[in-house]
Amino acid sequence: MSSENLSIQEHPDIAALRDRFDLTGSSATAQVVDGVTMMAGLYLAVSPWIVGFNTTASSLMVSNLIIGLTVALLALGFASAFGRTHGLAWTVPLMGVWAIVSPWLMNGVDTTGGMIASNVIVGAVIMLCGLGSSGFGTFFNPRR
Repeated sequence: MSSENLSIQEHPDIAALRDRFDLTGSSATAQVVDGVTMMAGLYLAVSPWIVGFNTTASSLMVSNLIIGLTVALLALGFASAFGRTHGLAWTVPLMGVWAIVSPWLMNGVDTTGGMIASNVIVGAVIMLCGLGSSGFGTFFNPRR
């Protein structure tokens, strides 16, 4: 059967690309990065209760909860099916940047040192892990 008669999903190049991404996503490095990303997302989601600003900064609490759960779910998707979800990896660094700057951008939030330190540290971890996940398919060759 010639490749002219195949749908785009059945094209041999697409299948080879998916296999490469799946192999990349199953590497030990990718698994560690995905695990750290998921843990950082979960921490961001519960940080208002850990740091103690769940009653004093409700808008930041909601932002951290939503962004944290989203990051954790994306990391879970990357860990389980990187070949299918790698196209969303570019969003994780942006969410990390949001976590870093959100204490200053949210209305009605009187920030404390704990809030700022928590968001900046976990945001930087999320951003760096997201950049790593984004680069796996492009720069990482699991066959080397």
